[in-house]
Amino acid sequence: MSVKIRLARGGAKKRPHYQIVIADSHSPRDGRFIERIGRFDPMKPKDHAERVVLDLEKAASWLAKGAQPTDRVARFLDAAGLIKRKVRNNPEKAVPGDKMKERAEKKAAKLAAPAADA
Repeated sequence: MSVKIRLARGGAKKRPHYQIVIADSHSPRDGRFIERIGRFDPMKPKDHAERVVLDLEKAASWLAKGAQPTDRVARFLDAAGLIKRKVRNNPEKAVPGDKMKERAEKKAAKLAAPAADA
């Protein structure tokens, strides 16, 4: 059984509120969980003290048992000083695809053609 530390959504439509839970990775997002270790309220300002509330002792014990945090929870744990999150960077994500390169070449050729005629 692989165990995850993840967010379970609650709250009304367009008013999310998340519980930070320990759950089996096969359980549904808002379904069964093993233990609740905190909460996250994204509607509060980023510098608000109650935006992320986390029981650090429980989180540390579950990490020691092998629980894997999701990306968002890993950010919270990194900010709390429990784990060191790997910095993710994909510089190739911004490189245009083949179709966009073709369109740019056609556009450049189209703009260059009238200038050559004049």
